[in-house]
Amino acid sequence: MDSSRIIVALDYPSAEQAVCFVEQVRPAECKLKVGVELFTAAGPSFVERLVKLGFDVFLDLKFHDIPNTMARACRAAARLGIWMLNVHTLGGARMLAAAREAIESSGVRPKLIGVTLLTSYSQRDVEQVGLHGSLDETVGSLAQLARDAGLDGVVCSPREAADLRRRFGEEFILVTPGVRLAEAESDDQVRTLTPREALDRGAHYLVVGRPITRAPDPRVALHTINRQIDID
Repeated sequence: MDSSRIIVALDYPSAEQAVCFVEQVRPAECKLKVGVELFTAAGPSFVERLVKLGFDVFLDLKFHDIPNTMARACRAAARLGIWMLNVHTLGGARMLAAAREAIESSGVRPKLIGVTLLTSYSQRDVEQVGLHGSLDETVGSLAQLARDAGLDGVVCSPREAADLRRRFGEEFILVTPGVRLAEAESDDQVRTLTPREALDRGAHYLVVGRPITRAPDPRVALHTINRQIDID
């Protein structure tokens, strides 16, 4: 596995604000995540710009649609030169398989991971949307669906990482948002852990946003987390 385990969430409303952060860091220090807000504001050209700067880019659009539409969207995303993209596992086996087949035939093969349950979900949220079973059981079932469809891994909360690592082995990628410094507030995330705890439970990559991007000195905050997980 490569050395950069931190994926910084560029949750900014504009390309200009995101660039202010990007200019402070190097590709060796972190990967970058572009989500729906920034992608909507800045578009595919901004993603290509980050790729040309040498960054591994995780395109976090959580695709969820009928299989044919999903396949076309994933193929278009792959052509941007991204490192990784994600799809919703709740889309089902046919949709997941279509996404995998699309990127395999695109000529460029980013990593493809499935979103299980958002880290903002509580047990009550799961019940309200009509899903049965506990949070852990639901995440496990969705991760199994992703594995069976040939995806490279899943997004899960750090609290589910240990169980998924035991079930699916070292090669199945676990990307964990909901990572917070010990002294930080959890904001709208519910199932959170510190960076070191998340890695100890089996996470491969840690998505960190506000603890870095809203820090008084974002680069210092990034370096602090890198030191905490012993990859500096």
